[in-house]
Amino acid sequence: MPEFVTIPAVVVICWFVGFCMKKLISSEKVDKFIPCVCGLLGAILAIIIFYTTPSAIPADTWFTALAIGITSGLTATGVDQIKKQLTK
Repeated sequence: MPEFVTIPAVVVICWFVGFCMKKLISSEKVDKFIPCVCGLLGAILAIIIFYTTPSAIPADTWFTALAIGITSGLTATGVDQIKKQLTK
């Protein structure tokens, strides 16, 4: 059951960091790196969760946790783009 909360939490944290970057540092150069930052942050969070609370993330190895984290971080960027496209 904890994995149903952990992965969306990683997505929300990554989205929030990307949102703050967009609002605080408004520049085209920075905007290009937001997906990379979100993916990297998701990877770091997933590895930390994997080693601190192994049952909270559905992964058997650190490499799987890494892949889940990168995917979760990049999902945050996709969610933001969906929101942006629907409000245009």
